[in-house]
Amino acid sequence: MAELGKGVTDIPSTHPLWLDRFCTAAPRITVPPFLRPEPDARAAAVLILFGEGPGGPDILLTERAATLSSHAGQPAFPGGRIDPEDGGPVDAALREAWEEAGVQPAGVHVLNTLPELYLSRSRHRVTPVAAWWREPSDIAPGHPGEVATVARVPIAELVDPANRMMVRHPSGMTLGPAFQVRDMLVWGFTAGLLIQVLDAGGWNRPWDTARVEDLPAKVLDLASRD
Repeated sequence: MAELGKGVTDIPSTHPLWLDRFCTAAPRITVPPFLRPEPDARAAAVLILFGEGPGGPDILLTERAATLSSHAGQPAFPGGRIDPEDGGPVDAALREAWEEAGVQPAGVHVLNTLPELYLSRSRHRVTPVAAWWREPSDIAPGHPGEVATVARVPIAELVDPANRMMVRHPSGMTLGPAFQVRDMLVWGFTAGLLIQVLDAGGWNRPWDTARVEDLPAKVLDLASRD
C-alpha cells in the first residue's frame, strides 16, 4: 500500500506526489461488468475529488436525499447528466460539484478523465472525472431536496478493513462490496468505482471478503424505488 500523504509538503504544480500512481493508472480503470450502452443511453459525469484534510488524503462523497425517486439515500460522487450547455464531462462534473456540495471550480485542478462506464439500470453513460482539490472551499448540501449529506472521507477510513464488507439482498443474492464510513453505507456502482480508484492509487488493503451483511431494510426500501 502506498504511504498516504508522502510528498504533500512538496507539491508539484498540478498535484501532490501521493497521487502520481493514480494519475498513471487511472486511464485504464474499468468497473465490471462492462456492458455495451443502449443507443438512447444518457451522458453523465461524476467528480472524483481528492483533497488533503485533517484526516489526511480524502475523497468527497455526497448522500442523495431520501425523498428522491431515483437512487434515493445512496452515497455517490457529485455528478449528474451532461447538459447541452456544458462543454463536456469535465464542465458537467465541476458544475454538479458546485451545485451539490459548494465546491468552487476555481480551486479544482482536473487530473484526467477515466474511461466511460455504463449503468444499465439507469441507462446512463458515465464519465468519471478525477481532480485535485488545490484550494478547498467550504462544503454543504447545495440542494436540500437532492443532497442530504456531503463529506470528505479520508482514504485511510475507506481502506480500513473494519469498514469493509459484502452486502446481500434478503433473497440471499450477494450484491457486492460496500464501505461503512461517516454514517454512510457506500455500495453498488459507487463502491465498485471506489475500489478501482483505491487499487489504481495503490492504497487498497486486504480485507475480509467473507464478512457478509444484509442490506439494511431502509436502504433496501429506498433502492426499490428504482
